[in-house]
Amino acid sequence: MEDIISKNKIRVSIDPAAPPYSVMDESGKYTGSEVEVAKKLASDWKLELELVPTSPANRIPYLVSGRSDIVISTLSITDERRKVIDFSKPYSAIQIVVGAPQDESVAKLDDLVGKRVAVTRGSTNDTEITKAALPGTDIVRFEDDATSITALISGQASYYVTAPALLTTVNAKNPSAKLEPKIVLKTNVTGIGVKKGEAALQKKLDKWVSDSLADGSLNAIYKTAFGNDLPAEVTDAK
Repeated sequence: MEDIISKNKIRVSIDPAAPPYSVMDESGKYTGSEVEVAKKLASDWKLELELVPTSPANRIPYLVSGRSDIVISTLSITDERRKVIDFSKPYSAIQIVVGAPQDESVAKLDDLVGKRVAVTRGSTNDTEITKAALPGTDIVRFEDDATSITALISGQASYYVTAPALLTTVNAKNPSAKLEPKIVLKTNVTGIGVKKGEAALQKKLDKWVSDSLADGSLNAIYKTAFGNDLPAEVTDAK
């Protein structure tokens, strides 16, 4: 916290290959719901914002090694991650779903056996499908969401384990895909990642999240991106 204040700048890790959460647009600017959260935080704290592009696999190592101050990058709060970093209170949420073409009958994990299922390596999506998948499911891992989406569009995989919003991205790029959520694996709340031992920063983030939930600004960012209000798991979190 002292370093952030002395430099008047906060370095925030994002994943620029995860639309509509964060992505680089055609003009070379970062956009998306997570970018808007980072911008609001920096503005509220009257700090310069430096966005640090990462991937799902290296966003925590970047934080631990000091290359970023915090992570705002669809980072689900898990017990495993709590062993390595700390989190703010939840500010958003993500479902983990198995997406498949609209006309395919997929309702249970047995239906994935023998199918090629795409997932982004190092994500909670990867963790959940790895735990849940039955023997014979062909899990194909890609380095980031952009590569996973390209794989779906090019026919390298049939199904996609991700958040519902990214299924919309696939359909926008390839309307014939007609992917829709078929199986909900889990609903995760997301928090702002903080390096362990940074109690002052974590406390300040918790207050900012509470205030931004109370005034509706975080809900407004979420609703603009996804068309729905934040779930009760976030708004009612203590």
